[in-house]
This record gives sequence, structure tokens and C-alpha cells, in this order.
Amino acid sequence: MKRLFFLLLLIFLVFSLFAQERHLNTGLNNDEQYAFIGMKLEELIDRFGPPRAVAASRGAEIWQDDVVFQYTGVDFYISVDRVWLVKFVSTHGISNGDTKFAVMRTLGNTAQDMGDHVLMPVAGTNWPLLFRVNFSNTGSVNAIFIYRQNF
Repeated sequence: MKRLFFLLLLIFLVFSLFAQERHLNTGLNNDEQYAFIGMKLEELIDRFGPPRAVAASRGAEIWQDDVVFQYTGVDFYISVDRVWLVKFVSTHGISNGDTKFAVMRTLGNTAQDMGDHVLMPVAGTNWPLLFRVNFSNTGSVNAIFIYRQNF
């Protein structure tokens, strides 16, 4: 009886960890992140499961409004039925709260300092992509994005 209880408890823990991992582990290796752009809604939900929240993001123009699927550590901005922008809490060795010096050192020579943000073109992808890091008034990272620059 004890062995059965232990086995059931172990199975429960393994499955609950697997379920958490599916929602929390975005598979965020740097190259794979770029494939998120252009991902269809169906693929997004198949990969990450249902979002923990859904929000609207208001653009300057009506056609710029997006639906945002929010997961732990990553948000997907969707236009019509595809992801066009991804916002990260941490990626490419950069995290919210880091300094501009640390960002420039991490990204290297291809990063362009634009004052309140840093841009880095992403080569070798299906879409023309940009990697962008925004900074607060205090000079720390407050947003990290990968997005289609032609969208």
C-alpha cells in the first residue's frame, strides 16, 4: 500500500512538473527565438499551451492594435493570426534591470546605441528582424524585444 501511494505521488509530481515546464520553459535558445516570429496562433498554443493572460496593446493607429498572449517570462504580440513581436524578461544573456554597458558588452559590435534603446539587426532569418533593448530613465533595461521591422 505504501509503495502504491509513493508511486502515485511520484507520478503526480512528475506530471505537474511537466505541465509547469510546458508553460514556463519557452525553449529560449537564441536561434529558436527568432522562429517565434511568424508563428501561427495554433502553433503557439500547441507549443506553450494556453496563455496565463491575454491583453490588448493599443497602437498609435487602429490598425496597430495587437492581442498579447502573456506567458511567464515572454509575451507574444499577435496581429491577425501570427506572432510579429516577442517581448522577453530575459534573453541573449540580457535581463530586465541590466545596465546599458552590460547590454553593449553582451551584444558586441553589431549593436547600435540609439540613446534610450539599443538595436541589433538579426541576420539569417525568414523575416527582416530586429533585436531591441529599451532602457528606463535610470539607464536600466526595462524591455527586450524581437520583432519584424517591416511590419
